[in-house]
This record gives sequence, structure tokens and C-alpha cells, in this order.
Amino acid sequence: MSVRAKKHLGQHFLKDENIAQKIANTLTLKGYKNVLEIGPGMGVLTKYLIDKPVEIVAMDLDSESITYLIDNYPNENLQILEADFLKSDGTDIFGDEPYAITGNFPYNISTQIVFKAIENRDQVPEFTGMFQKEVAQRICAKEGNKTYGILSVLTQAFYDAEYLFTVKPGVFNPPPKVDSGVLRLIRKKDYELPCDEQLLFKVVKTGFQQRRKTLRNSLKSLNISDKLKEDSIFGQRPEQLSVAQFISLTQKIATDAVSTHN
Repeated sequence: MSVRAKKHLGQHFLKDENIAQKIANTLTLKGYKNVLEIGPGMGVLTKYLIDKPVEIVAMDLDSESITYLIDNYPNENLQILEADFLKSDGTDIFGDEPYAITGNFPYNISTQIVFKAIENRDQVPEFTGMFQKEVAQRICAKEGNKTYGILSVLTQAFYDAEYLFTVKPGVFNPPPKVDSGVLRLIRKKDYELPCDEQLLFKVVKTGFQQRRKTLRNSLKSLNISDKLKEDSIFGQRPEQLSVAQFISLTQKIATDAVSTHN
């Protein structure tokens, strides 16, 4: 029996063993003993993960995949869960222990998976896996690059991002219409930000909503004082700012809000 790929779940099953092994080997296994695999499908990656000295939880929304995994991968290191990662909380599964995330992620929810991992960053020291190539490149892009955006800044505020390798469509069933890319995120040693995190998210999202405009124009809705707007940083466009500059900008806007209200 095999599992039929379901379009509404964004499933493309990897069938190349070498690539599955390469993805399993992207995990450094440092600082955690639990791994959450999202979207295991028919277990092509799972089979290489269960050989590693960690506890694996394979989570899928597709009951057909779950049945297949239970039948084909009986292993004491493997727990198989039918659940939606976007609606779950890592503490339900791992208590307060750290865990890495990996997988051949469904393209239609891959960005949401990254944001959910960022939300749970206190427990997620590492994140690796396969995305649509353009999304993987966007996550890892640096300032000055046209693909650099909200996803790049907010991921790289907390994680060091590295694009590892490209995967061609022919190794999937059914083949997607685009190339895929595998990346690794390793949480920064100091990932507590020296600014108001909610304000940073707001500044980054508001700035990039009108990415062609200078920050002086795109951040108008934040009611910044005319005095602060004279700062040279406001003459730049969002994609010109590094993560550190976005943090510095957030600090300036927070200080400005306090002095304007006093």
C-alpha cells in the first residue's frame, strides 16, 4: 500500500533516498534530544531520522499517512501523531524540553511553519528542512537583496540562517512545478532582543508593506515625531536595513513615543 498525495494538503512525496538522507543529516543534534518531523508522508525522511540518537515525533494531518507510518515504521524511538502543527503547542508533546524541527514541508503552509517555530523559539534551538526554493532563499536572504523581506528579518532576528542545497522537481511524486531548497536555522546564542519584540514585528511588517517607499513614508501610520523623521535611517528603504538596524530603528521609535507623550 502507498499513500496518495493530496493536493489540498500540498503533498509532494520525496522518493530520492540520497536526498532524504542528506536532509536527515542537516540536523547537528546539539543541545536537544527530541526532533519533530512535520509532514512525514510515507516516511522517506523518517527512516533516516530514527537511526539517530534522538527521540522522533512524526506529525501529520493526513490519516492515510499516519496509518502507513504505523504499519511500516514500528520503532521505540518514534512516536506518530495525527495533528496539525500550526494548532499544536510544543509543550503538549515535549513538556518544556527543547526540540528541533525538520521535514519536507507542505509548500502551502511552509511560511506559517517558520513563524510558528519563531513563536516557540524558547524551545526550538534548531530548524532544518525543505521548502519551495524561492521561500528558502527568502528566509536566508541578506539586506540589499530583492528577496529580502519580512520573513528574512524576523527569522534572522533570532536564528542564523543558511541555505544548504537545491532539490530538483523530478525526485518527488507528483513533481512540483518549481525547485526546492533545503536550509538550516540555528538559534542565536543571545536571542533575547534589546527592543520591544511586538514593536519590531510591527515596524518590519509595516515597512515592507510598501517596500519601494522610504521608511519616512511607509512608517507614517506609526505617528513618529518630525524630529525623529530627520534621522538619516528614515531616508532608506526597508530592504536596505540589516536586522541590527531594524532593532536600532525599533529602539528609536520606542524612545520617541515615550518622549512625545511626556
